[in-house]
Amino acid sequence: MKEPMTTEQLLQGLKHYRRIARQDMLRAPETPHPDAFLQHAESRRAVYVELGQYAEGHASDEVIDYALSLYRALPFVTGTPEQEHAEIKGRENALENFFLLVGLDPKTRREARSHRPKLGAAPAGTPAQG
Repeated sequence: MKEPMTTEQLLQGLKHYRRIARQDMLRAPETPHPDAFLQHAESRRAVYVELGQYAEGHASDEVIDYALSLYRALPFVTGTPEQEHAEIKGRENALENFFLLVGLDPKTRREARSHRPKLGAAPAGTPAQG
């Protein structure tokens, strides 16, 4: 990772990503799968809001650790049809965008990804979602 971002830089980046997600929410009706596209954009925006709220009371490195824990908890949905599991795919996309924003070492992201559960399996200590 490059030099740590300040909390202000982190919040500015998250604000920018929230705006992009908001624009995507507005253009969802124009897409081939409007409901899935909307859900994807909404879930991305929710992650950016959650990380922004967390950043207001924590140091940048703590926010990154928190984002990595959220990422590890996401089930794999890679390879499923585009319109399926839009909420999970949106969260995954948002967290990966965040990792790009903060300049997270790709090896760290890959390691976190390797700990993610299979779809339908709950990660240790987390109740299964329906």
